[in-house]
Amino acid sequence: MSLTLIIILIVAGLLFILLEVLVIPGTTVVGIAGVALIAFSIWESYHVFGSPVGHYILFATFLITLITIVLAFKSNTWHRLALKTEIRGKVNVIDFDSIHPGDSGKAISRISPSGKAVFNDEFFEVHTNGDFIDQETEVVVSHILDNKIFVKRKT
Repeated sequence: MSLTLIIILIVAGLLFILLEVLVIPGTTVVGIAGVALIAFSIWESYHVFGSPVGHYILFATFLITLITIVLAFKSNTWHRLALKTEIRGKVNVIDFDSIHPGDSGKAISRISPSGKAVFNDEFFEVHTNGDFIDQETEVVVSHILDNKIFVKRKT
């Protein structure tokens, strides 16, 4: 194996490690492959060129890997890759002035155990206590708990 091929394998392994650290979350095959490529390249340099050249390649690989990772973290790479938008929406925000326990309405979709219903010409996401309520069934608000509206069949 030539020195050029060993250097190419080390650079490919370093790119895989950077890809693992900066782009792909968790420990995946990419990071393991990068470490394996670098380890194989160093082992092969000892095998082909002997101890002195193997030591130089090991030291140079360690130094280049360390410098590359430090520069990747220091150069605001995270700020360029990070999403800067915020989610400001809320799910099922209930206007407590428009709906109260005891209000009657109609199921717009099947409620099994959650679905949509209309009360006072407003649509709400509603839940049941385990019953299945078919579409177009008259329902009544039984209680409201933690922004969840619980309904039951109107009797």
